[in-house]
Amino acid sequence: MSTPKAVLYYYPLSVWSSAALLTLEEKGYGDNDVDLKIVDLSKGENYDPAFLRLNSKATVPTLVVPLQKTLSEEVESRYKAITETKAIIEFLDKSRSPLSRTNTTSDAPAPTLTPATIAFLATSKTIVDDILHSEAADPNNLTYVNARDDASLRLLAESLVPYFKGRQEALSGFLADPEIRVTDKVKNFWKSKKDALEALLTVYQKADTPGGELSDDDKTRRKEFFETAKSTWEVGLSKLLLKLNTEIIGPYSLGEQYSIADPHLAAWLTRVVLLAGGSPEEDGNTVIGKLESHVGNGLSIPKTTKTVGEETVSRSKLAEFWDAVKQRDSWQKVYSNGLH
Repeated sequence: MSTPKAVLYYYPLSVWSSAALLTLEEKGYGDNDVDLKIVDLSKGENYDPAFLRLNSKATVPTLVVPLQKTLSEEVESRYKAITETKAIIEFLDKSRSPLSRTNTTSDAPAPTLTPATIAFLATSKTIVDDILHSEAADPNNLTYVNARDDASLRLLAESLVPYFKGRQEALSGFLADPEIRVTDKVKNFWKSKKDALEALLTVYQKADTPGGELSDDDKTRRKEFFETAKSTWEVGLSKLLLKLNTEIIGPYSLGEQYSIADPHLAAWLTRVVLLAGGSPEEDGNTVIGKLESHVGNGLSIPKTTKTVGEETVSRSKLAEFWDAVKQRDSWQKVYSNGLH
């Protein structure tokens, strides 16, 4: 009897999907250990009733795993869906180690990513729970409000309108289809998501209209959008970056060894660097400098000076992390087609 495999539902451009993919690579899972299935967020596939039965929150990544005690010829295998990124990464870490019983096609090393001390566990929790997965750090929100003037709004709209319209069309289709039998709770969920994205679409679709030609309502919407963007980037993200730089030990989150916090930080920082105009070829000082400039409000992330060989290097911990993580095979594979 073949052993049922776990299935990772993901979207290639999703920040937290990338964190899960980084973990798969770092843990040395073989290509045949986990089935990878794309859920196309740009087409609203995460709102499909079939996917909602796996994850009622309609989020990726989602990891579906067979329950160990049902893996017999007499009992049909049962599964559970893990829907939180933190829980997925912890599961992937614990499920493959030198001491685990995991059936795997890979003979690659399986380093333990979970911190070994209470102090490191506390630092990891602060970085992952309190900072990276906080509301202020939400990478989707940062992406959706990454414009603080008319010119940047036009550029943002150009990239996001097709994505948002695809999701809108999917939700409208689900709501209008008389053959789809779902609960009122699901219908209300679809309606709330549709209303939220249409509120942003209203702003994006008027991005090419000069401010003086907007209706009073549209002027108000654009003003409120810019106020939200300014607060999100210049206040919320500014404070968060300073706190994050303080918590990181360096060169990785918890020091010299790559740990369970690092897939979260690597995926999140890569998105923020992209939003600030950074590129994968640039070094840490360059991309963090661009990030400081993009955030604005006089942000200056403290640097520390270290001697590397015969050279004295001055970098922030975030810059040091960027220089370290982008050299790893996992990062280079997940971002082989560019930053996202």
